[in-house]
Amino acid sequence: MSMKPLNYASASFVTSAPDITKLPPDTGIEIAFAGRSNAGKSSALNTLTRQKALARTSKTPGRTQLINVFELDSGERLIDLPGYGFAKVPMAVKEKWQKALAEYLQKRDSLKGIVVLMDIRHPFRETDQELIYWAADCGIPVLALLTKADKLKQGPRKSTVLQARQAAIAFNGDVQVEAFSSLKRIGVEQLENKLNEWFSSQDDG
Repeated sequence: MSMKPLNYASASFVTSAPDITKLPPDTGIEIAFAGRSNAGKSSALNTLTRQKALARTSKTPGRTQLINVFELDSGERLIDLPGYGFAKVPMAVKEKWQKALAEYLQKRDSLKGIVVLMDIRHPFRETDQELIYWAADCGIPVLALLTKADKLKQGPRKSTVLQARQAAIAFNGDVQVEAFSSLKRIGVEQLENKLNEWFSSQDDG
């Protein structure tokens, strides 16, 4: 497989959609970023694209209730899915969002991979596990990024990653686990490599 390094700094905002019917045409390749509302998803997207405010970081978790679409200059798309698992969102909003998420995962043909972001101090919470099992059932590969890795010293960080890799075997899917820190730029190269691999997958088939 020929891997092409992509220019993630070229990412630009395209649209915010309440559900899959308002997304761009289901062609090409897109990679989704998902995670709990306080997992550092926006920071990771901004670090990847080397832009300070591509994805809006909010002091109030759960603020993003729309599917945000960013496009690279080469036509590939990065999808920022709304944060989940935040208690202060009304139940009706939560249910509506879960329905939109389910539809997106099951019906979006151009989705070729999901980056699931989890705070390294609280990996694989119930909602994270549900999402990863779902992806595995749909045959979608997952990159689990353990964010805020700078909060742990190197020893505990390594052992947490090893434990998480061991735990990930239970998903019976293509699940890779890496430590990540937007602040210290830990894991950025691994993230880029995995995205390049996924974005290159259309060349094979």
